[in-house]
Amino acid sequence: MTDLGRVLVLAGGLSVEREVSLSSGSRLHEALSRIGVDTELRDVDDATLTALAGDPPAVVIPVLHGTSGEDGTIREVLDLYGLPYVGAEPAACRSAFDKAAAKATVTASGISTPRAVTLPREAFHDLGAAQLIDRVVGRLGLPLVVKPRAGGSSFGVGRVEEAGQLAEALMACFGYHDWALIEQAVTGVEIAVGVVDTGSGPIALPAVEIEPVTGPYDYAARYTPGATTFITPARLPVAVLDAAAAAAVTAHQALGLRDLSRTDLIVDAAGVPQFLEVNVAPGMTDTSTWPMGLEAAGLEFGVVCRELAAAAQNRSRRR
Repeated sequence: MTDLGRVLVLAGGLSVEREVSLSSGSRLHEALSRIGVDTELRDVDDATLTALAGDPPAVVIPVLHGTSGEDGTIREVLDLYGLPYVGAEPAACRSAFDKAAAKATVTASGISTPRAVTLPREAFHDLGAAQLIDRVVGRLGLPLVVKPRAGGSSFGVGRVEEAGQLAEALMACFGYHDWALIEQAVTGVEIAVGVVDTGSGPIALPAVEIEPVTGPYDYAARYTPGATTFITPARLPVAVLDAAAAAAVTAHQALGLRDLSRTDLIVDAAGVPQFLEVNVAPGMTDTSTWPMGLEAAGLEFGVVCRELAAAAQNRSRRR
């Protein structure tokens, strides 16, 4: 048995990624319980604050995805209640969750990322969608990827092969966020590189290559068993894998993250890893790449998460 005390896994919530979060939380709860950790799984609702105040846990592992889970909100709440938790602090979460801000930060750190423009819904409404669309295509070329400025699990993400498709892609995007990030589409090998830091500094996990059986790596391809082939380590030259690992660690540090993160990249035809986004609360489902990276590194999922919880607890004690 461990002397951690009760570990609270927070999952669920009300974002569009609720079901993914519940799946992540359930798997984490089972993994920790299996190795003797006193673990509670809680779906976040209007009784959560009463529970935190009345029976505070020793440490919290938030696996909430999407808005509130990754934008710093839940971390601010945990700070208000004086509870130690695994993962980045609120300000770092906000910087990472904003894809445009994250791209700017990692670009300043020397990481390559596809060219992009970020515009709000109002710009297309007030200034004229047709002219703006023409200008965007003229600046970035085709194909393009349109994605919400913040969010995950590929909700609202669309690929644009022809200029006439951009308006429809923007409409789909604006269903999830009021700002659209319009990015040059990069053809290449899509990979995810997890980062973990149990107290000795951040290290990159083996890159996971992502190969959907058909179509794009969308919500269904991410979470339907068998819909995507995952290869770890990715089938790339050692020098490229080293560059991808360095990019993930650099992004983690530049954005001020801690404990764990996952960086999504595409390796282009020249072998350059292109940064797409970083995730402060990586998925922990059976088809999530962060646990796959742990396994490829010879690390046990539950044991690493226990070590992260212990590190968070020690961090709190040192304050």
